[in-house]
Amino acid sequence: DSDLEGFDSDKFFFGEFVWCFKRGLVGAPYAEYADSIYLSACTMQINANVVQVGVVTAKIKVPVYKPPKRGAPAARVGGGTRGVDGVLPDVYVLAPDHVGLTTHEQPTLSWYMSKPTAIHFEFSLIDENGIEPLLELTLEAGNLKAGIQGLDLAKYGIKLKPEVQYQWSVALVPDSKKRSSDVIASGMIERRGVDNSIAERLSKADAQEDVFIYAEKGYWYDAVSELSVLIDKNPGNKVLRQQRAELLKQAGLPDGLGK
Repeated sequence: DSDLEGFDSDKFFFGEFVWCFKRGLVGAPYAEYADSIYLSACTMQINANVVQVGVVTAKIKVPVYKPPKRGAPAARVGGGTRGVDGVLPDVYVLAPDHVGLTTHEQPTLSWYMSKPTAIHFEFSLIDENGIEPLLELTLEAGNLKAGIQGLDLAKYGIKLKPEVQYQWSVALVPDSKKRSSDVIASGMIERRGVDNSIAERLSKADAQEDVFIYAEKGYWYDAVSELSVLIDKNPGNKVLRQQRAELLKQAGLPDGLGK
């Protein structure tokens, strides 16, 4: 033991023991242990590296949304619990802050609600030149769950015309006689076709690749919708949920909204 007195084991790293042994700095009685201690040091370092790798958050490939070049002024209105002391949930439409695009005649429009509620809930859709809504309905309280929900226009026979901008909105109505207390969230959508090069890429892609293509080419609603469909089919897939959360964050929506 006296031969090892003052030996700092915390600084022991790989070949230091062997180096000391060869130079006579460690007594001969410990020679037979040199190789085994060296191997132990190697094992300890390898294990340490494995631990370090384990705590690093795995990098997830995230779709990157590139807004269409033909832009427009801010078009999204975010809802919140305005002056109601947290009684009402926060409401956000899953829309960018400009006119978002879709390739579909009958897309799904989605929103997020922070908690369930039994309060009167309205959905409406109107085109840019319209006076009366194309669709106006009240959703049953039992369907108003927390999290992300969507409304498929195909279920209501509504078809979007190409190159026409539409405003869609959701509203919580706590008092029908005092509409100024409504919690409203709204966004804009426009149907636009794809060119042949994009169509060809989509024809060769799987569902997950579609998400990345739509996001890259500026088709916001299709990217979000396709990703949400994948999540519905694989509800336990944390990677898909993280991808959606990151995609929504790119549009200026709150962190972690899509998880």
